[in-house]
Amino acid sequence: MSSWDGKLDVVLVGGGMISLEVILPTLFQERREGKIGKISVSSLDAKSIKRVQNEFPDEEFVSYPDPKEVDDENKAYPDAYKDAIDTLDERGFVLVATPDHFHTPVIMYAIEKGKDVVCEKPLCLKVEEAWKIQNAAKEKGLYIYTDYHKRHDRALRGIKYRVGKGDLGEILYGHAWIEEKKEMPLKNFAAWASESSSFEYIGVHYADIYYFVTGLKPKRVIGFAQKKFLPTQGKDVYDAVEATIEWENGSVCWIQTNWVLPQSTTSLTNQGFQITGTKGEYKADHKDRHCYIVTDDGGYEHYNPNFFKIFDSWNHPGKTDYVGYGYESLLQGYDDIRDILAAIEGLSDEDAKKKREKMIKVYEETRPLPNQALIGTAINEAVRISMENDSGWVVFDENMYPRLT
Repeated sequence: MSSWDGKLDVVLVGGGMISLEVILPTLFQERREGKIGKISVSSLDAKSIKRVQNEFPDEEFVSYPDPKEVDDENKAYPDAYKDAIDTLDERGFVLVATPDHFHTPVIMYAIEKGKDVVCEKPLCLKVEEAWKIQNAAKEKGLYIYTDYHKRHDRALRGIKYRVGKGDLGEILYGHAWIEEKKEMPLKNFAAWASESSSFEYIGVHYADIYYFVTGLKPKRVIGFAQKKFLPTQGKDVYDAVEATIEWENGSVCWIQTNWVLPQSTTSLTNQGFQITGTKGEYKADHKDRHCYIVTDDGGYEHYNPNFFKIFDSWNHPGKTDYVGYGYESLLQGYDDIRDILAAIEGLSDEDAKKKREKMIKVYEETRPLPNQALIGTAINEAVRISMENDSGWVVFDENMYPRLT
């Protein structure tokens, strides 16, 4: 094995909105800072790859499929990600940003090839798949991280700290809202919105936050859903999904979501969180950070400087930096993998696995590795079961498998 320069090679699987707006800018920035090496991008078709190339004309990356080598840019290449992963250096990782229902096969292939993974939330949509991923990863000592970026929002990290200190007393209930514009199911996710919902895609953020803040596991769930507007637009997609989750201490959290905010809404996402205990309460509007911009072209816009925003660079005159909790969350996964690979450099296979297992055990306490990401997956599956069965109550067994009561 040749000496390592400390740079991680990466295969990004998925060329959609989150890749264009957050993941690729982060990867290119980290490459500029000397932390990322070769970048490969895999997508379902060459048309998606060309969109990435057009968005980042000055950045180099390897394409799967390569638009120069295909006759039909709309032809699907469902196994392109396998070709990309097969060429990945031993000091590299796989970044999964496909539609939610495609996460599992990509993750499992990466595990089969012995690769660590960073995956966009949720980890997967079925508890059975979550356990499959966790068991396969443990067998090989691999790191599988889910990008729940709301955990890195300081407004939420702060309340986790205060709840941990006991400042709010015994937790009684919570309320979360996270809602997005019609463009999400009608434009950005038009090809696969019917395979998901506003709860499974974004609502799970706040289900995970309640778990993250309190350390509690869900006891039972009831879900409600409505289809009124989107079916009139030719989309078999729920307008809105709401869930009530009872947790193991008897506290309750209500989460409301939708994909039908007006296009004139002042930000893409309307969101916030409240949690109440016997000694105190936290409530915050995570949409309104008390910043706004109004322009002739854009109109009135709420401006969130905390998620993922571009600023003038301190260290690279004339260049820019991306900053925010969306960046920091991804970076946590990259840095953990880099630390693991640095720690096992030069070790035998047996010793390397032991070292990996020791480090991952520590990370499991504070990171959304499969043992923690399982909770969001379980709640997602339970909400889907409930809303498709006349809003019946769904409970969980000791392994978090959901079932109707």
